[in-house]
Amino acid sequence: MLAGPPQTPVAIPDAVEGLINGRPFEVVWLNGLGGLTFRIEDTTSSMYVKWLPGASEVDVAGEVERLRWASAYTPVPTPIDHGSDSEGSWIITESIDAENAVSTRWKREPKRATAALGAGLRAFHDALPKESCPYEWSAAQRLREIRRRVEDGSLDHHEWSEGFSGLTLRTAMEELRVTPSEDLVVCHGDACAPNTLIDERGKWVAHVDLESLGVGDRWADLAILTWSTVWNYGEGWEMNVYDSYGIEPDLEKIRYYRLLWELEE
Repeated sequence: MLAGPPQTPVAIPDAVEGLINGRPFEVVWLNGLGGLTFRIEDTTSSMYVKWLPGASEVDVAGEVERLRWASAYTPVPTPIDHGSDSEGSWIITESIDAENAVSTRWKREPKRATAALGAGLRAFHDALPKESCPYEWSAAQRLREIRRRVEDGSLDHHEWSEGFSGLTLRTAMEELRVTPSEDLVVCHGDACAPNTLIDERGKWVAHVDLESLGVGDRWADLAILTWSTVWNYGEGWEMNVYDSYGIEPDLEKIRYYRLLWELEE
C-alpha cells in the first residue's frame, strides 16, 4: 500500500483519543504499516501525533533520540512526549508551518517540489556530522536483517515491484552480495518524498520520520528519494532531484539500494 491521507474512516486508538481530549483534529496520514498521523489543534498551537501499531516493531524511543540528536544540526520536529501501550506506540511533536512534498498543491507543481526535495536532502547530508553520529544505517547492517528473514522464511512470498520482476530471492541476494564502495553521510533512512516539508514559497524547511537515521551511503537515500518521485508525481522527475542535489546518477548504486529497500518492505 502506498502511504498517504486515508481515503476511508479509520479507528482512533484509545491512547490517541485521550490525547485528542475533545479538541479538533485531523487524520493526515496512513502508512504501509498501519501507522497513523494526527494533527491536533489547540487554542494557540497545534501538535502532531504519530501512532504505530504494536506489530510494526518500530523503536519509538529510538526515533525520539534521533530527532533530538539531529535537531542540533538541521530542522526536524521537536519531540514533546512519547509512550506506548498494548495497542501501539506514539510520538508527539510540535507542528511545523509547512506541507509535505506530496500535498495536493505540490503534486500539481512537481518541478518545484522535486527541486525542493533534492536541495533538502543535500542540505541534510551536508549538515549532519557522520564522525559523531551514534547511529548506523549501513548496507551491511541492513543485509544482516534481510538474511535473517530469508533464513526464517518470512521473505518466501515476497511480491516484487515492477522494476525487479523476474528476480528470485536467490538471484536478488546474489546481486546484493558485493556492496559498492560507500560514500558515507548521515542518511535520513526513509527519504521518500512525503518526509520533506515545503513552505509556501516552494523551499524545503524540515524533514520528518527519522526512525532509521544513521550513517550509510548517500545513495541509500538518493535512490529511494528519486524512486518515490515516480510513485508520487509520475515518470520524468528523477533528474530534477539529482540536478538540485548536485550529483550525476550512479546507476549501479541506484539499483543496489533500491533492491535492498525492496527486500526490506
